[in-house]
Amino acid sequence: MDLNTIWFVLVGVLLTGYAVLDGFDLGTGPLLWCVPDDRDRRILLNAIGPIWNGNEVWLVTGGGALFAAFPNVYASVFSGFYDAFMLLLFALIFRAAAIEFRSQRPGRRWRRFWDAAFAVSSVTSALLIGVAVGNLVWGISLDATGNFDGGLIALLHPYALLVGLTTVALMVMHGNLYLILKTEGELQERLREWAQRTVPAYLACFLVLNVTTVLTCLHLREVLVQRMPYLSLLMAASILITLGIPRALRRGREGSAFLASCLSIVSLMLLFGATMYPNLVISRPDAANSLNIHNGAATAKSLNFMFYVALVGVPIVLAYTASIYYVFRGKVVLTEESY
Repeated sequence: MDLNTIWFVLVGVLLTGYAVLDGFDLGTGPLLWCVPDDRDRRILLNAIGPIWNGNEVWLVTGGGALFAAFPNVYASVFSGFYDAFMLLLFALIFRAAAIEFRSQRPGRRWRRFWDAAFAVSSVTSALLIGVAVGNLVWGISLDATGNFDGGLIALLHPYALLVGLTTVALMVMHGNLYLILKTEGELQERLREWAQRTVPAYLACFLVLNVTTVLTCLHLREVLVQRMPYLSLLMAASILITLGIPRALRRGREGSAFLASCLSIVSLMLLFGATMYPNLVISRPDAANSLNIHNGAATAKSLNFMFYVALVGVPIVLAYTASIYYVFRGKVVLTEESY
């Protein structure tokens, strides 16, 4: 495996870690808005309170790795998706402000405002992340220098919006399953009832998205044919894992259901990477302008140096994440220091 491929895998691992860990943070937003009692809302906020900012470290490191290893791709994607990424940045900032400011005053209107802000910014963040992924799969119009000549409206086509909607449904289900593990009593029972709706909603979106991708993304047909054995196995594994979520819930194995949800996200990212490789940005309609792990990469000397930096940095991120989850394991208990 050459260095370019290693960095393709490494960037994918970091972004997959972000999707798994920050996914339930984003899914908590709309669920919080559906809870009427202020004490229950505080429990949901404190379920993610100690870990949400640490989860976003994975997005920062993933973006940093993309910038360092594939600067041409970073430049094309971040300039072409500038408006969408600015909206995503504002949503993430507004979401963080909502978590921090909500508990600064006891007033009902004050808290309801920040709860609404948290819900809207969480849904917006998940939708925009899905739209970005949808455009990478669908392909964007790149010129010979790798520049995207469209705007925000051009990115909001039906397929990208379908991926965005599926991402929102996935995050809400993921958050629902996580919150069941962190709560108890009536609130936990309510979350269990909601899972009877959030899980089927995601499964429906998952099915529609996969069928639509096969039928409409004709530029991927050659890849699908060439890699049929591997992609078929990945797709079968993804379907089995995803169908394992409602089966685990029916058996009362909520920890297994959440684990299956995590693995479902991992399998989707694997499918995405296996289908895209070696491309990072597909140019459509002129495929010759696509950016891949070779024409979009930094020099071999830079990739080699950063590889050793990653050997030190990635274990630190893993150790930090594992320690935070270990310290704040178990059910949520409200204290004076809680949100």
